[in-house]
Amino acid sequence: MKKRLTLTFWGMLVAFSVMAEAVKVTSPDGEYEFTVSDDGQLSYSLFYQQKEVIEPSRLGIEWNENWYDGIRIVTSRNSRIDKNWKPVYGERAVVKELYNACEIELAKTGSRKRMVLDVRAYNEGVAFRYRFVGGEYLKIENEFTQFTLPKGTLAWHTERAQTPYNLLPLEGWENESDRPLMLQLPEGQYACLAEAQVVDYVRTKFKLSDEKPYTLLTSMYGIVEDIAPYHTPWRIVMCASRPGDILANNDLLLNLNPDCKIADTSWIKPGKVMREVTLTTEGGKALVDFAVKRRLQYIHFDAGWYGFEYDKSSDATTVTLDPRRNEQIDALNLQEVISYAKSKGIGVILYVNQRALQQQLDEILPLYKSWGIAGIKFGFVQVGSQIWTRWMHEAVKKCAQYGLMVDIHDEYRPTGFSRTYPNLLTQEGIHGNEQVPNADHNTMLPFTRFTIGAGDYTPGYTRKDLQTTFVHRLALPVIYYSPAQFLFWNEKLTDEHKRPELDFWKNIPTVWQDTKFLLGEIGEYAVVARRSGTTWYVGGITNTNARCLQLDCSFLSSDKKYIATIYTDDVEVPGKIKITTRKITLKTKLSFMLQRSGGFSLKIMEL
Repeated sequence: MKKRLTLTFWGMLVAFSVMAEAVKVTSPDGEYEFTVSDDGQLSYSLFYQQKEVIEPSRLGIEWNENWYDGIRIVTSRNSRIDKNWKPVYGERAVVKELYNACEIELAKTGSRKRMVLDVRAYNEGVAFRYRFVGGEYLKIENEFTQFTLPKGTLAWHTERAQTPYNLLPLEGWENESDRPLMLQLPEGQYACLAEAQVVDYVRTKFKLSDEKPYTLLTSMYGIVEDIAPYHTPWRIVMCASRPGDILANNDLLLNLNPDCKIADTSWIKPGKVMREVTLTTEGGKALVDFAVKRRLQYIHFDAGWYGFEYDKSSDATTVTLDPRRNEQIDALNLQEVISYAKSKGIGVILYVNQRALQQQLDEILPLYKSWGIAGIKFGFVQVGSQIWTRWMHEAVKKCAQYGLMVDIHDEYRPTGFSRTYPNLLTQEGIHGNEQVPNADHNTMLPFTRFTIGAGDYTPGYTRKDLQTTFVHRLALPVIYYSPAQFLFWNEKLTDEHKRPELDFWKNIPTVWQDTKFLLGEIGEYAVVARRSGTTWYVGGITNTNARCLQLDCSFLSSDKKYIATIYTDDVEVPGKIKITTRKITLKTKLSFMLQRSGGFSLKIMEL
């Protein structure tokens, strides 16, 4: 008996010593190395290009009980995925999905429960999540995931989804920071912390640890309750030597979401939009005519068409104008405008505040389908709690059942759900032209907010309150990706909309076959090239400093010649844009002297 016990003890010791070894997961190209260890506490570290980006940091979660002390690795199982998939629309026609995966089974001392840590290492970044495989009730009260950065790391901090960015050290923050969080590492590299597949969880932000320097904690909005099987959202770390390379790799969030669930997607049609601001039949028809002339695809009726949007008694099934928006209560015959728009091939999008959506969603969806509405813009949505997060994504699914596209406004930020339900064309979650930011902010956005997907910046063009030049604004639909691009937002039709440079927007698409990030530094300047068919569009913007930029055209095909239409600020006539043309090839180098808050745009066509 003693001999048998001794053998069993030594067998257990050997087994434990084997499984206590750290688990390493590397990306297919070997650039990322993610290591999970169980030395007393579960922790991880991350190397990128042989440099430590995330120093040993805690992993763990509180689900019914505390799971960060006494956790050990039981088993690990490796796998690999290598495939391509074609999105319904996107920044690229084909998305590469290549990663090494590891399922790490975890156990806790004194418990029979098991938890799995899923890890995926892509060439674009590393993601991990907690997964619960049993059938028990879950109450997740805290997530102990930490990110310890090298000393001297700086962060582009933003308090909320619609607030400006500030470059701060990892110390002394007055408030938490929203995600994604772009980081500048002391040795010159960049890292971005983000999340994917947040469809039935709570909003999380980043806060500084009071105990461990240069450490970010995962701050949950509230508790999460569900029944296993269940998993948390993916936590993501993307790294690069150039900040623009992170923007170029933002398909990672889509790859971390399930395939499209909509069988027939033919009705999902991205396009350009203008807001109707008069709330009149005459104004609606005039805007339809403008949309036809300027090759927009949609017009949009914003708040006020069904009453005061903040009043829960306002009825989104009726046209009852808000007197704050239009004193002529019967000025809008919406059905007449919809019918006229349909006859001209123009779609109509309606704004509905979440107060009405929450009360009337199941009633208005079949009604709007019968009206011939193309989509809904969700307004003043609630974000944060699990209840509202779940409600939001269920609402998008319901819209898909009735062939309605969706634009979600206010604090909602994308986490890749548009791969699964591509009727969600775009979302706000951005400090955009509604808040009239300056050019410094605009040159931060490509490297911060747009690293996670489409953003409805509502560019505008003729507004007098904007702080940028006309050519800066002209470039934004190239630089800022949004399948529903609200080119003209809070502006009435005037002769300004006949400006000749607006021909650049006439044929510009909102989705692309290829995207190239060419030049840029966060908060300084950005240059992006996007291709539709054989035509390239290039947009460049600078901050509030004038600068000279040189554009290398080597992204073009080697066996083709091109004609480029070039839009720049006219230095001799303030407020005007200079339009020139020239032949170019991939060997061409173009120099641009940009004014303060200015930019340039190119349309490049094959000869």
